[in-house]
Amino acid sequence: MTRTLITGGLVITASDELHADVLIEDGRVVAMATAGSQQWNADRVIDASRKYVIPGGVDAHTHMELPFGGTFASDTFETGTRAAAWGGTTTIVDFAVQTPGHSLREGLDTWYAKADGQCAIDYAFHMIVSDVNEHSLKEMDGLVEEGVSSFKLFMAYPGVFYSDDGQILRAMQRASGNGGLIMMHAENGIAIDVLVEQALARGETDPRHHGEVRKVLLEAEATHRAIQLARVAGSPLYVVHVSAEEAVAELALARDKGLPVFGETCPQYLFLSTDNLEEPDFQGAKYVCSTPLRPREHQAALWRGLRTNDLQVVSTDHCPFCFRGQKELGRGDFSKIPNGLPGVENRMDLLHQAVLDGHISRRRWIEIACATPARMFGLYPQKGTIAPGSDADIVLYDPHAEQVISAETHHMNVDYSAYEGKRITGRVDTVLSRGELVIDRREYTGRAGHGAFVHRSTCQYL
Repeated sequence: MTRTLITGGLVITASDELHADVLIEDGRVVAMATAGSQQWNADRVIDASRKYVIPGGVDAHTHMELPFGGTFASDTFETGTRAAAWGGTTTIVDFAVQTPGHSLREGLDTWYAKADGQCAIDYAFHMIVSDVNEHSLKEMDGLVEEGVSSFKLFMAYPGVFYSDDGQILRAMQRASGNGGLIMMHAENGIAIDVLVEQALARGETDPRHHGEVRKVLLEAEATHRAIQLARVAGSPLYVVHVSAEEAVAELALARDKGLPVFGETCPQYLFLSTDNLEEPDFQGAKYVCSTPLRPREHQAALWRGLRTNDLQVVSTDHCPFCFRGQKELGRGDFSKIPNGLPGVENRMDLLHQAVLDGHISRRRWIEIACATPARMFGLYPQKGTIAPGSDADIVLYDPHAEQVISAETHHMNVDYSAYEGKRITGRVDTVLSRGELVIDRREYTGRAGHGAFVHRSTCQYL
């Protein structure tokens, strides 16, 4: 049994900031005390002077090895979780996928097999339900018991993941009884497909048209419809990757009524815009994701939503495809560009920059990146905080270090960075996962197979 003492740092959680020493034993935090007030013996002492001591990030929206558009996301569970650790994230919640015509069980077992023995950090699963029927509805109950307590449905991608309103209502009704949380990709996919077809017929094939056909109003309409269906079903609702001011307004209206409706946004919507989609020579393809990047003026509404708690979580929707050979599948037809961006390594740093830029406070940074995603998905207080009894998932963060984000230095298995050349202040120095050093003073010491599957309880906001 190893005892580790972290001393001399500023401990920041969602609720507190204090100079404290943290004692770790057997993979868990066992005690905290005002800096220097206790004389603890430890096998290993980590000096955190001039650094923040923060909970490991919880990224509740990743897609490792996701099959999409005839190819696969380029990060495996091994490369993706290693990159996550480099970025200060110590838990991911990835999406297992039900294939239409097959059971939820088959889909979940496939993802268990992909991740088993591969992960550098801990992981959990949501379940994508793409075939709502009597059998899959019954299966949802068993998955909640198994610790897979959230289910994603799609109003987008007809013929792939799409569910109609009746299927969505039935899944929501089931979740209202079994304690599951319904996650929604809210875009009107039927209408979008019409606009895609019309754009291509006009010869509008460039990446920028991806953003033009997936209209803000079709995100807002779907968000509104999802909220009303959840009200009818008596079900909670979590809307993923909210990108537009009008969609935030729908969430705010629902929350003002006291409804259990929650929203997530992602760094790409806070830091990137349609300007990126318009980059010449097909470079805009790098930024094709859904919901799409929006005009820059939407960013203010997203930051405001994060401050007012109309948006509660920032996750990445990490789903990387290499520019060469993958994004290029859509040359001459934007609808064939695989949808997704790399970001699991950048989230904690970008949000720290947002603190420096005055968008959010330090504690809010930890709240939206660590504590709330852990609570939302039944992982708290095991994850998302630093407190006696919690897993020793701890990051020593240097708030003074400067860095330039670049594909040349990142650890994600993708040939470009969505934030190439962006200068930021703040960088991960050391990362512990359940008390084990994964990053030791900017050196990777982790290993595939350290990460364990985490059984989740139900949403802790209900």
